[in-house]
Amino acid sequence: MKMTITTILILILIGLLAGIFSGLIGIGGALVIIPGLIFLLHMDQYSAQGTSLAVMLPPIGLLAAYNYYKVGALNLNYAFIIAAAFFVGGYFGSRFAVSIPVDTLRKVFAFVLIFIAIRMLWVK
Repeated sequence: MKMTITTILILILIGLLAGIFSGLIGIGGALVIIPGLIFLLHMDQYSAQGTSLAVMLPPIGLLAAYNYYKVGALNLNYAFIIAAAFFVGGYFGSRFAVSIPVDTLRKVFAFVLIFIAIRMLWVK
């Protein structure tokens, strides 16, 4: 993919939106990054997911988490346990993801987003 000034601006926009939504409502950056890369830069599902995962390396939430920590709204014990499990789950999940057809992976991603949205809207 050619790195033009337009591409760089789109990437900056995707990053800003992902960061804002992550800090504002705690959603994972993947909910913004993956669709942004697919629809705005025409990446395939594999490349969008791989790129999104690379973004999640250590710097992803340190500053946002620090703001929550300062006001006492961060449970570090829970976060460390989830992070350790996330590390293992991410490895095995990605191994499985790259073994299934890209169209199936895109449909699974969309279904998960829809399912979560419906549950959030109608379940107390």
